[in-house]
Amino acid sequence: MKRILLSLFLAFAVAGCRAQTLVNFNNPRIHYMGRIPMRDSTAELSWTAASVIINFNGTAVKATMNDENGQNYYNVVVDGKVTKVLRLDKGKKEYELIAGLPKGNHRLQLFKRSEYDWGRTWFYGLNINGSLLAPPTFKHKIEYYGNSITCGMANEDTTGQDRGDSDYENGYASYANLTARHFDADFSSISKSGIGIVISWFDYVMPDIYDQAYAHDKAKWDFSKFSPELVIVNLFQNDSWLTKNKDYPEFKRLFGTTPPTPEYIISHYRDFIKNIRAKYPKAKILCALGSMDATREGSEWPGYIQKAVAGLHDKEIYTHFFPYKNTPGHPSVKEHQDMADDLIAYITKTFKW
Repeated sequence: MKRILLSLFLAFAVAGCRAQTLVNFNNPRIHYMGRIPMRDSTAELSWTAASVIINFNGTAVKATMNDENGQNYYNVVVDGKVTKVLRLDKGKKEYELIAGLPKGNHRLQLFKRSEYDWGRTWFYGLNINGSLLAPPTFKHKIEYYGNSITCGMANEDTTGQDRGDSDYENGYASYANLTARHFDADFSSISKSGIGIVISWFDYVMPDIYDQAYAHDKAKWDFSKFSPELVIVNLFQNDSWLTKNKDYPEFKRLFGTTPPTPEYIISHYRDFIKNIRAKYPKAKILCALGSMDATREGSEWPGYIQKAVAGLHDKEIYTHFFPYKNTPGHPSVKEHQDMADDLIAYITKTFKW
C-alpha cells in the first residue's frame, strides 16, 4: 500500500513539474508589441505601451525582469481585463503576473504604462503553469508619434495638480491605446512628454529620436520590423507654448531673441512628415493635434499643419484636429476616452476600418 501511495505521489509530482513551462524571451510564440529591441539575453522595453503578449493554456504566469530605476509601472491584462498594476523594483526579479486562473486558454499582456524617461526594463522570459500557444494576430497596425498627451501623462491624477510622476501616468488609458484596442490593432507609440518638432522642454526634438531603437541611445531602429497601415502624428502642443517663451533656455539656444517665423515652423513640420513617409511609403499618415490649447479657437497651429500637409502634395496624408477640451492640465482618463471616440469615428469614416 505504501508503495502504491508513493508511486501516486511521484506521478503527481512529475506531472506538476511538467506543467511548468519556462519560456525564453526570444521564443517565437511571444508577441512583442511596440518598438522593442532584442539584446543578447533580453528584450528591452522602454517606450510607452511596449508590451509582451502571449496566448497560453494554463492557470498562472510569472515573468523575470530587470528594471533600470524601479519607477516603471506595468498593467497585467488577462483576457482583456486589467487584473493587476505592477510597480517594478530596481534590479532583476521574478514577478507573479497572474495565478489561480481557471484551466483553459487565456491571453496575457504585460503593458508598459510609463514612458522611457522612467527607465528601461529588460525582459528575460516567463514561467507558465501550463503551455504556450500560438502568438496572437491583429487586424490592423498603427504607429503613433506624440507627446505627453499620447503618453497619458497625469491622466490618473484626480487631484487637479497635473503631476507628471509615473504614479499618475497610464498609457493603457491613453486615447492611443483605446483607439488601437477598438480596431484590434498591433501598435507602437513613439512618444515623450514635453517633446516638440522645433523645440522641446529639453535639448532634443522628435526629429532627433524618431528613428532610434531607444531614445537615449544612437542605435537606429530597423523600420522593416513593423509596417503600419496608419501613422498618427500628434505633435506641436509643446511647440505652441515654447516658441513664444523668450525666457526659456531652449528658446534662447535655438532662436536667440527672435521667435521662429510661421514659415520656419511649417517647413520643419513638413520635413518631419517627409521623413515618416520615407520610412513608410505605403502607409496612410494622419497629422493630428489636440486636445489641449493648441486647438483652442483662434489657434494658428492647426493652420500650420494644414499648410505643411498641403505642401507635400500627398493624397494619403490627412489632417484631423481634436476639439479643445477647455479644462486645466493634461487630459483625464475620461477626456482620453473622448479623444478616442473622436478618433475612432474619424478613422471609421475616412479609412472604412
